[in-house]
Amino acid sequence: MADVSAEEKKKQDQKAPDKDAIVRATASLPSCNMDRAVVQTSMRDFQTELRKILLSLIEVAQKLLALSPGAVELFTKANAMLDEDGEERVDEAALRQLTEMGFPEGRAAKALRLSHMSVPQAMEWLIEHADDPTIDTPLPGQASPGPAGAEAPAEAAAASSEDEEPRDELTGIFKRIRRKRAFRADARAVISLMEMGFDEKEVIDALRVSDNQQSAACEWLLGDRKPSPEELDKGIDPNSPLFQAILDNPVVQLGLTNPKTLLAFEDMLENPLNSTQWMNDPETGPVMLQISRIFQTMNRT
Repeated sequence: MADVSAEEKKKQDQKAPDKDAIVRATASLPSCNMDRAVVQTSMRDFQTELRKILLSLIEVAQKLLALSPGAVELFTKANAMLDEDGEERVDEAALRQLTEMGFPEGRAAKALRLSHMSVPQAMEWLIEHADDPTIDTPLPGQASPGPAGAEAPAEAAAASSEDEEPRDELTGIFKRIRRKRAFRADARAVISLMEMGFDEKEVIDALRVSDNQQSAACEWLLGDRKPSPEELDKGIDPNSPLFQAILDNPVVQLGLTNPKTLLAFEDMLENPLNSTQWMNDPETGPVMLQISRIFQTMNRT
């Protein structure tokens, strides 16, 4: 019995304190209220500020690269590379499987985009929506060929002008690259949110603000809708201490003369999920690391 009592006493000593004991032990400590909403807001503010920094650094990098004699050739090649994978491609083998089953090619392509190129899911969607009168309607958020086609002749005319200065040509290339990096809303998320009663434009704005995350986009639509889509296109104040500190950093200065850094900034603006890729890149990683460190330091002070 003595051994049992000793074992029980040992277990009691090792038992975690209850709520009352914790309250008594921490009564003299200052309160610290860090709820989840505050943390999420801070993260959102960081992403918004980082976007502003990238927008302003892109302007600086463009001006620096315009002075480089080889920049036009480099960015012409980069533009050609983007031409190869610019539009969202449909898996040809998957498309062939569905068309061989008797589904029309247009519907099959739409179903594959909605189901992220999964043939079973695409087939399920096609059967489920076979009687849907809008089955052949283009997906919301898809780039329409109209504006692109309207701009193409102007671009071709500019490119064929013999007396066009290299700087103007480089500016044109920057614009074409930026257009190809334009945001593409996740079609399935757009449809889901529109089914809740939201307008297509505001749904696409919500997905753009929330990096194509459907749940976050829904919260934005139901909340105060901050940041606004217009804020996403505004850079940081060029006279702010933060931006001056970034520009004064030697690693950043050197990185801004590298065309790859500019492409990385452009990509991260429209595809924030690709940030990890550029952070691990030996050329662009050090630049992003310095920007992050400076931001964190300035934010603390």
